[in-house]
Amino acid sequence: MSGFFITFEGGEGAGKTTILTAIKDKLIEAGYDVLTTREPGGIEIAEKIRAIILDPSHTKMDARTEALLYAAARRQHLVEKVIPALAEGKIILCDRFIDSSLAYQGYARGLGVDEVYQINQFAIEGKMPDLTLYFDINPKEGLRRIIANKEREQNRLDLENIQFHDQVHDAYQQLLTKFPDRIQRVDAKLSIPEVKNIVYQHITRFLKEQ
Repeated sequence: MSGFFITFEGGEGAGKTTILTAIKDKLIEAGYDVLTTREPGGIEIAEKIRAIILDPSHTKMDARTEALLYAAARRQHLVEKVIPALAEGKIILCDRFIDSSLAYQGYARGLGVDEVYQINQFAIEGKMPDLTLYFDINPKEGLRRIIANKEREQNRLDLENIQFHDQVHDAYQQLLTKFPDRIQRVDAKLSIPEVKNIVYQHITRFLKEQ
């Protein structure tokens, strides 16, 4: 039996990484075979690309270079980790996937959502997530969380101005409309226990319907 590919999306500081870890434990307790991973990263080659993309000193990186590096990391991660795990029937919880590129590079960087989508279709060959959970939070609140969380990885995207993060937020609203059957909105300003319960309900409902 083929597994299911579930992605977690959202702006900076939305809390998706924290919730992903908690949901993994809860699903395992319920008897599901779960694998967690992230983008860019998840495997050695993609983690090395991640280090290049997110290095705070790489402020000169061109937007198209950035988009292509994300797509390259995505391709390697997909063929080396995601597809084999799906073939084993695992439920994959992935921190970011194609929607991040559409929001950040396609919309906020101004490269064009359709253009970035086409770049990524070359990389993923039509392998879209089965379910995407979008953690919706006001960008200012998300950035406040980042500042307050001293343990969180600080990266190049954190250096962008609030207008950039507002554009990312706007892009995700458009993606909700573009992919209504795949993307489910989660109110990320709620407490961690509340968000965890909502996400768990979304995932288990989806799995039971399959």
